[in-house]
Amino acid sequence: MRQLYPEIEPFRTRRLAVDRRHTLHVEECGNPDGLPVVFLHGGPGTGVAPYHRRFFDPARWRIVLFDQRGSGQSTPFADLVDNTTAHLVADIETIRETLGIERWAVFGGSWGSTLALAYAQAHPERVLGLVLRGIFLARDEELRWFNEMDGGARYIFPERWAHFRDFIPEAERDQMIEAYWRRLNDADETVRLAAAQAWSDFEGGATTLEHDPEGAGDFADPQAALSVARLEAHYFRRGMFLEPNQLLRDVDRIRRIPGTIVHGRYDIICPVKTALDLHQAWPEAELRIVLAGHSAADPAITDALVEATDRLADRYV
Repeated sequence: MRQLYPEIEPFRTRRLAVDRRHTLHVEECGNPDGLPVVFLHGGPGTGVAPYHRRFFDPARWRIVLFDQRGSGQSTPFADLVDNTTAHLVADIETIRETLGIERWAVFGGSWGSTLALAYAQAHPERVLGLVLRGIFLARDEELRWFNEMDGGARYIFPERWAHFRDFIPEAERDQMIEAYWRRLNDADETVRLAAAQAWSDFEGGATTLEHDPEGAGDFADPQAALSVARLEAHYFRRGMFLEPNQLLRDVDRIRRIPGTIVHGRYDIICPVKTALDLHQAWPEAELRIVLAGHSAADPAITDALVEATDRLADRYV
């Protein structure tokens, strides 16, 4: 099994103003003269973490990572104004142009896979290859699966679902995303933070193949929980700001781009059917279904992702 590459620090960080309101945190790691790749984090709202740098051979890759609007160290924090998929796609292009990169590989997991597909379909001439993990195509059935009363995740994680459900009064449970949205925007900060913690505990504790159904989620920090919950609810209730079935409809735009799809067989947040649907539309891409859950930290997913980035580097370097 392949492991992550050793820990590295950025060789350059910058604050990049992408409009009058939003400024992004951008970092570059690895080889300044290496093959460029941009890492797209999940969420929306999570931000990048140091281990994200380690899916790439630092001797061969120039690794670009950034916190999306409202996420991580980007400012304004947890801000929803001018925060849509189209804005994020434009931000990726702004980063590429600012860094003087002509073409680069795109790596994204979960929501990052959604954004990677949207970006590649908008700018296929700029993409050397795609490495995608935990596919999320932003369809209504996917959103309902994990977050609504008629979804299936409640049968897999009933303990966690009970906490997520019980935070909302019974009369409002027919639209859980909307009910949470109202509380995440409540005038009372105590209500906002409690809703954010309930939301993020449900998702953050359901990512790995092995997990404690009653354990804490991944977002113990209240502010981190708030950014994830607010941005996800903002995007979820708007269909991720994409047209229905857009990412499958527009696959022809990326058909000639080398692609690898990595998905956990037991991914409950983004069920494996989603990866199969993408591969059916895009058979030219390689599909790897591995014994794992949703998390990129699950060993089988880490192994497949590192192998994919190594093979993509072999192709160009």
